[in-house]
Amino acid sequence: MMNYSLYLYTFLTIFGFWLALQINKRWKSIIFNSFILTVLILVTILVMGKIPYDDYMQGNAPINHLLSLSIVALALPLYEQLRQIAKQWRIILSVVLLASVFSMFSGAMIALILGATPEMVATVLPKSITTPIAMEVSAHLGGLPAVTAVGVVLAGLQGSIFGYLILKKIGLRHQEAIGLSVGSVSHALGTVSCMEIHPKAGSYSSISLVLCGIISAILAPLVFKIIYVFV
Repeated sequence: MMNYSLYLYTFLTIFGFWLALQINKRWKSIIFNSFILTVLILVTILVMGKIPYDDYMQGNAPINHLLSLSIVALALPLYEQLRQIAKQWRIILSVVLLASVFSMFSGAMIALILGATPEMVATVLPKSITTPIAMEVSAHLGGLPAVTAVGVVLAGLQGSIFGYLILKKIGLRHQEAIGLSVGSVSHALGTVSCMEIHPKAGSYSSISLVLCGIISAILAPLVFKIIYVFV
């Protein structure tokens, strides 16, 4: 029999996000954006309340099912910048292509240096693309999709927290470049972070995450083969 009281955890998530937004309005921070604050608030509540994670995830199903819609919603700022993006499509495609290849090679090479097996290399290789595509790529290469999902989340969190900050510190000023950079390595989580800071950065980040997913899915098998041919 279904325990419908579990769905109260959905309201807990909404409350956590609402509270994070209120804090973010009064305390602007690139590192502690609304997404990071929501995670910290919910983790604190779950730990202090000794709430089983499985129960929370089951009760949070209505929001989890909205993930696909949230990705589609990123098309709005993309549409708003479409005319400008169309004028720069060659540069955008070149940057995203290089970023996709570099992200795959860097993760795989570090794994190899640390003594990873081919299975783990295949698991780490698609870490910088959105979760559904990354898990499919990992499974196709012989990796562990569940572990890949964890890697994707970690990459997204790092980009969401530090991506914009580091790029600004090194003197990168163009919002277009910042958006393409963050979106190419930190997918949706990085895009949300960019969206909160500057609409143009969010627009370019959203197109970057989409193109990186497509390019990486196509090139991942080739990159995987090249690594083991030359290494």
